[in-house]
Amino acid sequence: MQNNPLVTIICLCYNHESYVVETLNSVINQLYPSIELIIVDDCSSDNSKTIITTWLEKIPEIQFIANETNLGNTKSFNKALKLAKGEYVIDLAADDVLLPNCVALQINAFKNSQYTNLGVVYGNVELISEKGTFDSYYFPVNNQKKAIENRITGDIYQSVLSGGNSICSVSAMIKKTVLDHLQGYDEKLAYEDLDFWIRASRVYEFDFIDEPLVQKRIVANSLGSDFFKKRDNRARKINHSTYLILKKAIALNQTRTEDLAIQKRVHHEIIHTLRINDFGLFLKLIELRVLLIKRKVFRH
Repeated sequence: MQNNPLVTIICLCYNHESYVVETLNSVINQLYPSIELIIVDDCSSDNSKTIITTWLEKIPEIQFIANETNLGNTKSFNKALKLAKGEYVIDLAADDVLLPNCVALQINAFKNSQYTNLGVVYGNVELISEKGTFDSYYFPVNNQKKAIENRITGDIYQSVLSGGNSICSVSAMIKKTVLDHLQGYDEKLAYEDLDFWIRASRVYEFDFIDEPLVQKRIVANSLGSDFFKKRDNRARKINHSTYLILKKAIALNQTRTEDLAIQKRVHHEIIHTLRINDFGLFLKLIELRVLLIKRKVFRH
């Protein structure tokens, strides 16, 4: 490993005109010296593209992809990933902000980790309002700003399955070889992180940096809020993606313990689909539940 291996930061922008300049400045102001920035505007309907173009006048060597149609996060990220030259990659939303020592701490974690098959490092995150004021920490902290609960590291596959080891995606740095091996994000899905963490943790180890690395903005129209909308097309696509992710994960499982872990998530999603009145998806999740019960008998 080089002393300062190249890190590629892929910044995905969609209607982030109010925040994108702050995000881009947080990348070029990193204390770490060896960074490649690739910006993707996913056919924003606001003024984002013009703002990015103006910002790039001072740094024209930065790669900028302006999608002619809206492709979504998974396809836009994979499009940029094909151009990435870095040994490590960060997926950054254009409304979030990297703290100045973010990349340096992540690279240091890769260099000094106890794990020999390390694929991903991630850390804590400051949650901020739309106006940029502090709200809370993603993982609650003590007076020394250290996470109160110990994070599971190394082989976290079973914990990711059960939902007990949620990872704030914007705080993660991923080895490029991991992304290449897993062929990036699954473009059939409406969102990428849970599926990728499941597939990555099946094969690779994870490590945790007990420091705030990123400021994640809480916005009213975030994807997370769409999980809970009733009779909404986008919500249906998102929740159907969760079903597909769980179905894929069950196929990856190798032990009864792993099946029990994902059973918790399936149960949670069954309750969720009832709350949002998506009875078609409810029946599909019941089928997954039955499959797990049959596998229990078979494994015994």
